[in-house]
Amino acid sequence: MQHSEQNFTTGKIPVQLFHFSVPLFFANVLQAAYHLVDMMVIGYFVGSSGLAAVGNASMLCFIINSVGIGITLGGTVEVARARGRGDVAAERNAVGALFTVTAAAALPVTASGLWFSRAVFLRMDIPPEALPAACEYMYILSCGTLCSFGGNAVCALLRGLGDSRRPLLFIAVAAVVNVVLDLLLVGAGKMGVAGAAWATVAAQAAVMLTGISWLWRRGFFRGFDRRSLLPVRKIFLGILKPGIPSSLQMIVVNVAFLLVTGMFNRFGMAESAAAAVGLKVSTLAGMPSWAVGQAVTAMAAQNMGAGKIARTARIWRNGIGLGVLFTGVAVLLIQLTARRIIGCFDTSPEVVESGVLYLRIFCSFSGFAYAVMYISDSFATATGAPLLALCNALLEAVVLRLLLCGLLGFVCGYGFAGVCWGMALSTLPPALIGLAYYRFGTWRRSGR
Repeated sequence: MQHSEQNFTTGKIPVQLFHFSVPLFFANVLQAAYHLVDMMVIGYFVGSSGLAAVGNASMLCFIINSVGIGITLGGTVEVARARGRGDVAAERNAVGALFTVTAAAALPVTASGLWFSRAVFLRMDIPPEALPAACEYMYILSCGTLCSFGGNAVCALLRGLGDSRRPLLFIAVAAVVNVVLDLLLVGAGKMGVAGAAWATVAAQAAVMLTGISWLWRRGFFRGFDRRSLLPVRKIFLGILKPGIPSSLQMIVVNVAFLLVTGMFNRFGMAESAAAAVGLKVSTLAGMPSWAVGQAVTAMAAQNMGAGKIARTARIWRNGIGLGVLFTGVAVLLIQLTARRIIGCFDTSPEVVESGVLYLRIFCSFSGFAYAVMYISDSFATATGAPLLALCNALLEAVVLRLLLCGLLGFVCGYGFAGVCWGMALSTLPPALIGLAYYRFGTWRRSGR
């Protein structure tokens, strides 16, 4: 087999972390870019009702995709640990198990998206004029769940093997597909929100098919048979142990965002559209943390597999430093260009003012706390404590975010701004817990 792989158990950690994180960052940017293009095209051709529809539906889509991302993260950890131990047989079994588990998880998730999405939208108090388009968008994306999960599996496999460049190339292909189809289906074809949904599904299919095709041409599946796809119990559990808590962690986070979106919907169409755009934009500030966190997961898992505990600790320290630095740059750029960014989606004065307020509050100090929290949670997942990451997510997303948003937004009467402040403040305590795990956790004695 031929791979563009890296061995993270030796070499200079800062250099490896930077080189591995940069492609992951640009992959995240490209994914966000084609979702932002969806929003821009919808805002231009459909208007505020379309933005509200896509914004609300996107929150539900994030929950669905959380299952696939979490399960495949378990695959990254298991493949990386096998690579760190130099266990070729376990590595091959992990690859087969990852594809099998991913396909099996996609089926019930697809059914859930088709059957329950309308009821969820009704509970979210989505503006009535946006409801039909949101449901249509959700039905189409639910049908593409297998493509989304399959693309995540391919990219997770390569990250575990130390390759972050190929996933970037696959996602670049997807971005081109999405942008072209957005313009053709939504613009020229006048398909509205449904056209944006079909463009997204096609982009997800492009990642999956391009990735599998590349792996096949490189002989990655040479020697595989049906038995290779039957999970070995130990490998199966090795994927699910971090995979299930990671899925639950992301589901919890996105459900909380979904409920907060419902809070924003109560303030009216302009605020709903502004929050939808603001959330999309504020994710840009989180992308450096996602990239560094993904790199920390793969690098720490390889070194835990090799039993190199001191080196694993240095990976966390370098990851935190790099994540905070990159996040600072992203936050600064967004703050300097907030008004122009919101205006790219909707020129309505009400939407622009509310969107800028959202970014001024939420995309600020909380970005740094989020970086520490996310990278520490990624480290915990790699070092055998995925339940800690899950509990941290429950604290941040459910206990603190919903409590503070409800308290500041409605009980104290600060309205839209109060909900934004509740989101911003909720990241601080989990960041401190992440720091405490690194300092006092039992991971230093759990290397295998």
